[in-house]
Amino acid sequence: MRRPFDDILPQELARLTVEAFIQAGEVIEPPANPQGLLAQRAGAFVTLRSSNGQLRGCIGTIEGTRSSVADEIIQNAISAATRDPRFLPVSTSELPDLKYSVDVLSVPEPARGPEDLDAAVFGVIVETLDGRRRGLLLPRIAGIESVKAQWLAVHSKAGIEPGTAVKVERFTVTRFGEN
Repeated sequence: MRRPFDDILPQELARLTVEAFIQAGEVIEPPANPQGLLAQRAGAFVTLRSSNGQLRGCIGTIEGTRSSVADEIIQNAISAATRDPRFLPVSTSELPDLKYSVDVLSVPEPARGPEDLDAAVFGVIVETLDGRRRGLLLPRIAGIESVKAQWLAVHSKAGIEPGTAVKVERFTVTRFGEN
């Protein structure tokens, strides 16, 4: 197993992970001594886009499920490249044109509803009161410029009718990457 440099940037770790997995079926080891944010425990989303900006995969975790953000990125990068149900797995020929970004999430906090949101600052999680449906939308998504658009998009993503009673949480992200 290859081991990346300890001072690697999150989006570079995602790129190395996807390339090793797609080209050789290899899961790289996390940095031995990750620094800063990579050493912490938090949720993280890995987003892959084509060179023209089209979404190619996005998978993440709301809260940390691994020992470090570095390990979270490795697992989510592989999933974004191979398990996003909206897309076929990434092929070797696509690798040179992919752009990578990583969003590291703050711990979600309760919100009352749209009045506590700002699409440029906060991501949002909505969940039905019975817990059967849940959706998440990251902040600063291209084409989603208002709280209203964000609110409608996260409900649509979760398959929840607008107006349905929901539990709402918000979070911020630290974004790294090319898109």
